[in-house]
Amino acid sequence: QAWGINFQRNIRSRNEESFWSPLPRQFNLYRLSLAGELYGLEVPVQRNLKLTPYALGEAVRREADTRSKLFGHIGADVKYSVTPSLTMDLTLNTDFAQVEVDEEQINLDRFNLFFPEKRPFFLENAGLFSVGRPGQVEVFFSRRIGIGEDGQQIPIIGGGRLSGKLGNNTNIGFLSMQTQSVDQTLTPSNNFTVARVQQDFLNRSNIGAIFVNRQGSGRFSRNSDYGRSYAVDGRLGIGQQGTISGFAAGTQTPDIKDGTQAYDLTGRYDTEQYRVTLGYTEVGPNFNPEVGFYSRRGLRRLNSQVYTRFRPENVLGMHEIRPHVNHFTIWNFETGQQESQFTHIDTHWEWQNGYEVHTGLNVFKEGVLVPFEIFPDVIVPVGTYDHAEAQLVANTNRGAPLSASINAIFGGFFGGDRVQIRSQASMRAGETFNAQVSWTYNDVNLPSGSFVANLGRLRVNYSFTTRMFVQALVQYNDRADLWSSNIRFAVLSDANTGFFVVYNDTRDLGYRRPTGAGRSLTVKYSQLFDLLN
Repeated sequence: QAWGINFQRNIRSRNEESFWSPLPRQFNLYRLSLAGELYGLEVPVQRNLKLTPYALGEAVRREADTRSKLFGHIGADVKYSVTPSLTMDLTLNTDFAQVEVDEEQINLDRFNLFFPEKRPFFLENAGLFSVGRPGQVEVFFSRRIGIGEDGQQIPIIGGGRLSGKLGNNTNIGFLSMQTQSVDQTLTPSNNFTVARVQQDFLNRSNIGAIFVNRQGSGRFSRNSDYGRSYAVDGRLGIGQQGTISGFAAGTQTPDIKDGTQAYDLTGRYDTEQYRVTLGYTEVGPNFNPEVGFYSRRGLRRLNSQVYTRFRPENVLGMHEIRPHVNHFTIWNFETGQQESQFTHIDTHWEWQNGYEVHTGLNVFKEGVLVPFEIFPDVIVPVGTYDHAEAQLVANTNRGAPLSASINAIFGGFFGGDRVQIRSQASMRAGETFNAQVSWTYNDVNLPSGSFVANLGRLRVNYSFTTRMFVQALVQYNDRADLWSSNIRFAVLSDANTGFFVVYNDTRDLGYRRPTGAGRSLTVKYSQLFDLLN
């Protein structure tokens, strides 16, 4: 058999990346078509059947309760290789107690925030089920399963996934998960089903289709309680430098007939010195992927980018200069009125010692069609707002034991002005300890009022051994009126199983009680059993 393989070596002292099989500068390790070739390997007969049961105990005390409540859970995961390239995963009473909590965000706009998936079961083979523009419009977004609208946990009874390859060029994926009804929130039980197929062709080209279905059940479900999404997508590779990709999607929701479509077409040309991107996206006003994500809908968007790279020789220790311009314009789907226009003009200056400075200018226009509350009692009225802002980014060598970065923005904002400063300091001591502290400061002055919003974050990791560690994430968010801490201790065995102790604490700052305020202590143990080896 012939295997494609490549290796990357990062040399921090020279700010250098080296590859075993040479790659043009614009590509990274994942450009498999340019990988080297390895001969002489033969895959042994696949014998893979693994069982991973778990048991956990949990004590929970919410701020509204007078005493703690005790819970116990058991469950299991099964992994079976149907063929060497096709894997079936089954799960019962799925639990993610050991997963790190979400990082807090401050929303200073009128659109949905995106929180990435962190749960291991859904991260496995996630790329196969990805259709859309990540973080903007996605036909399938796994966080809709087992997580409610306000971030509350919804128990997952179980489910299964079949994913991998049929033959050499056909990728398939099938996922079905069943959640439990929740009496306190009157949330019905739901079945989530996703079917995906993708056919690969030469030169990074492919074509695929996806179908997503949510079906409500149980006593809290309504009549015709369902939401469906479907899409086709594809990519065409043109030589080594050119790519054209896109998708066409639609949704089906009871009593909604029109405006349920979404389209995207993007072209990209990438050389060692230049990268040029041009794309068009359309999202109908009633596009409703209930098991997907959209930051905003009812829009037509045109976006473009010109990105350049220069590597001067012996000029003040400079490593690379990257001038670039990004631009997008968004129009309202129904009225044609311009809702957003944004132009980012920037140059990245990177030195051989790892230091970096970005000098940018942002010019933007916002057309607010519906007034919104940006902060308690601070309203942004309907209107058109033209502004510009200066942006300065700087960081020291990120590979050094001590490093720091700052991102400062000064300029106009919805008829007023804003100062935003995001700073971070990092420390690393050998291979056992690292910590990061970051702070985001927003000082906003608008005609309807002024406010200051802060977001602080402390992350600490210490490894006693290669299999024993403690991690802590402490966050402060005065926009959401809370501070929270997530502390995790783990002694790992095989395949990320083992013994876990997790402590969560969420408290309000005295303004209002946030969702899930209280504290919990969870002890979990899981064990991997290889049943065939």
